[in-house]
Amino acid sequence: MRLGLVIDLDVCVGCHACAIACKEWNASGTIGPLSDYQPYGAEPSGVWFNRIRHYEMDEYPNNKTVNFPMSCMHCEDADCVTVCPTGASYKRAEDGIVLIDQDKCMGCNYCSWACPYGARELDRSSGTMKKCTLCVDRIYDQNLPVEERQPSCVLTCPAHARMFGDFDDPDSAVSRTVRERGGFPLMPELNYNPTNTYLPPRRKPVIPVETQPKGGLKESIKQFANKLVRR
Repeated sequence: MRLGLVIDLDVCVGCHACAIACKEWNASGTIGPLSDYQPYGAEPSGVWFNRIRHYEMDEYPNNKTVNFPMSCMHCEDADCVTVCPTGASYKRAEDGIVLIDQDKCMGCNYCSWACPYGARELDRSSGTMKKCTLCVDRIYDQNLPVEERQPSCVLTCPAHARMFGDFDDPDSAVSRTVRERGGFPLMPELNYNPTNTYLPPRRKPVIPVETQPKGGLKESIKQFANKLVRR
């Protein structure tokens, strides 16, 4: 079994709900608490398992904002595990989830330097490294209904841009979706074999510049209103 996430870059709206839900759940979870630094100060910061980057693609009028969530990829060949001098970083054989033993971690930052995805963050309050756990304490909780045994980021996403499942099962929802949509791993050339997979943004029809209404925004709104009235 190889558990991980599928993230659809075509429908992610960059609302950060996944990041907030992640922090809320894990702050009281097996790896918590997750420290905040000056949360109400001029430069608030803190430990986050999931961060959303924002990029612009193409040029006007065919430009598109791509919201790119990033967290631990739970790589099959995870160098963060290899470089750890205390054995605090480890990969579970039963499901492929990469975790950190907080009792063994000494905060040396070796794993953080080895991770090309910037997925690990040093908690300055505890002096230990922290990262996404795939909500391991949730997905195996027998007290929860089956439909709720998923990472909190998946459950909270309003756009349904995140999926969770077993990549070793060719008939699982995540495996089928990756095949149908041409999903891709991030930076495969590094040979870390990340489990988490992204679905590419769909290409929208090209809008010829000469066919756009003249008069700017005001004229566009006027034409839109006229269409509604004619209905």
